[in-house]
Amino acid sequence: MIRLFVFAIVTLSLGWGFSWLADRPGLISITWQNQLLETSLMVAATAIVALIFAVMFLWWLIQTIWTSPHSMRRFFRARKRDRGYQALSTGLIAAGAGNALLARKMTARARGLLRADQEPLIHLLEAQTALIEGRHEEAREKFAAMAEDPETREIGLRGLYIEARRLGANDAARQYAEAAAETAPYLPWAAEATLEYRCQAGRWEDAMRLLDQQRIANVIDRKQADRWKAVLLTARAGERLEGDPKGARDDAKAALKLARDLVPAGIIAAKSYLREDNVRKAASVIEGLWKNEPHPELAATYVRARSGDSAADRLKRAEKLEALKPNNPESLLAVAQAALDTQDFARARSKAEAALRMDPRESAYMLLADIEESETGDQGRIRHWMAQALRAPRDPSWVADGVVSERWLPVSPVTGRLDAFEWKRPFGQLEGPIEEGTLAAETALSSLPAIRTDVEDQRSETPPAEPRIDPMSETSITEEPPLARKPPLTVVSTPQPVAVEPKAEPLRPVPPATVVTGEAGASAEKSGDEDGADPFNGRPPDDPGVKDERNPAEPNTRLKLF
Repeated sequence: MIRLFVFAIVTLSLGWGFSWLADRPGLISITWQNQLLETSLMVAATAIVALIFAVMFLWWLIQTIWTSPHSMRRFFRARKRDRGYQALSTGLIAAGAGNALLARKMTARARGLLRADQEPLIHLLEAQTALIEGRHEEAREKFAAMAEDPETREIGLRGLYIEARRLGANDAARQYAEAAAETAPYLPWAAEATLEYRCQAGRWEDAMRLLDQQRIANVIDRKQADRWKAVLLTARAGERLEGDPKGARDDAKAALKLARDLVPAGIIAAKSYLREDNVRKAASVIEGLWKNEPHPELAATYVRARSGDSAADRLKRAEKLEALKPNNPESLLAVAQAALDTQDFARARSKAEAALRMDPRESAYMLLADIEESETGDQGRIRHWMAQALRAPRDPSWVADGVVSERWLPVSPVTGRLDAFEWKRPFGQLEGPIEEGTLAAETALSSLPAIRTDVEDQRSETPPAEPRIDPMSETSITEEPPLARKPPLTVVSTPQPVAVEPKAEPLRPVPPATVVTGEAGASAEKSGDEDGADPFNGRPPDDPGVKDERNPAEPNTRLKLF
């Protein structure tokens, strides 16, 4: 564009000059060797311009003839270089596609057309060709030679790192990654690998320093860098919690400034405050996190902040959490558990059922089973909630790369990835039908069996028993009338398991007891005493109509069913 503009300016200038001379005619006289030459001004100007162009053309022609050998050599050299680069490009594409035959052919052609000291990509093509042909030792030698050259140092270290990972030599891979990260922290693969290795080794300070270098080099964005630094600070705070609570508190607070939703950092900060007997600040930290995202570990730390609190005090603290985040399953479950500890079964049941309707999961059903066991002891209702818990979705846990952990970890134990653990529901723990949604909760609540009426309550509704005279002891014994609305008891021959206290005598199964009078009864009683066995098959002597051996005058009128 600039040349075109200059050409137009020169052409217009010449045209304007000739036009100016044409408007001002004149003669030019030249005397040379006694000869007079006269011509017009326009002819003289035209002759001068033509002479200038002729001289320029003659100079170009002489220069072209003089430099023609060099020009020919340069032409053929450029042609050869172009063919070499074409072979190099084709070879790299073939190596990437896994075509070993074509890659080897193009490697030989490129080496013949190009000089390896002037084109380092030839070494890369040779190393890639050796890799796809399975000659890993030769490939490592090529990568090692490239690592010695400053121009190809980075690609050589990466090749050595990949080969070390393939062979399982983690120490060698770590050394290659750290060498690359020290000289070039802007390399994502080197920085990420070095960061993982330092985190696995617990070198949190070195990991944070490398993370700052990555952030300055714009390898990762600011948001991701802040999140990872918060995770590293939390990991260091967890290690310092026992020996240096103040330092752990500072690290945890710094982590919360970078990531406000990092629950493990908040828990560590609260525990460090509690170790200093500063319950108010610990509660403030937990309450701030609870407003954003309720978590069961936060609830457990908050409710049991003071070890000397009573169950009623813990219930008040759980209610405060519910006030901060109402209509939340975690808040309701925390209140239900605290109410169960205070024996407030009605409140515990209502809160647990409300949490169940909002989020039917395993912990809600298990809590209802605990409430049922503490309040009624009805085994049928307890088994109902336990069966529902088996079919319910699992509770959220710390999950990373398919691994479920009971506590939060900064790195994944499988891949070493930083900040891999997430609080979510694990999958694949149990095989079987999983019931989800509020419909499952309503079905479970509606199918809850009724409370089984106790035998003593039924006996209280029956008329008083009539006394009779025992023919053996001639004492008055009160007989229980048949239970109202209950079928008569039937002796089943199927043996039932009997719970035996430690160090107790083995129980002998005997047939159902039969009332025997006279000498037969005395002989039976005598034989039972001689054997030393319990004549009631392990049952305490409290059946109706049977006298207590410790106090024969007072018959035991209680009835106990097994």
